[in-house]
Amino acid sequence: MAADGLWNWSVAARLDPDLVRGALAGALEQPVHDLVPGGGLLCDVYHVRGDFPTIVDVYLAPSELAEETIASAVAVRLRAAVLLPDDTLDPSRYVLAEPDGTLRPVHVAERESDDGTERRLLHPGEGCGPRCGRTPERPAAA
Repeated sequence: MAADGLWNWSVAARLDPDLVRGALAGALEQPVHDLVPGGGLLCDVYHVRGDFPTIVDVYLAPSELAEETIASAVAVRLRAAVLLPDDTLDPSRYVLAEPDGTLRPVHVAERESDDGTERRLLHPGEGCGPRCGRTPERPAAA
């Protein structure tokens, strides 16, 4: 697997870092390590305040896999919503991978704190243009 990406997600639950890394490893079918040099896929997990208190930074993410697909599979495994950046230029818009694997656009308010960026769900992405409607359900790769 070619690995050169960075994924930055927020999870709608305060979760143990080992649980998050285990869910990611299962979705990717490969080992995931804490920030240990030479360990392959690296994943830093820490906590902030807000509606999405668990922050997941994945370093050396596989470039040939769709981030949304993996986030969906992780959300199913964690039984918690996962928030990830979308591909628009709207800084408040994200993709929400729901615990059932559904992907949909949402708008989020962000606030910087000493612990990191706090995110709060504002509203579904409806009414903000053709790309903001609910996306078709996609089966999770769980």
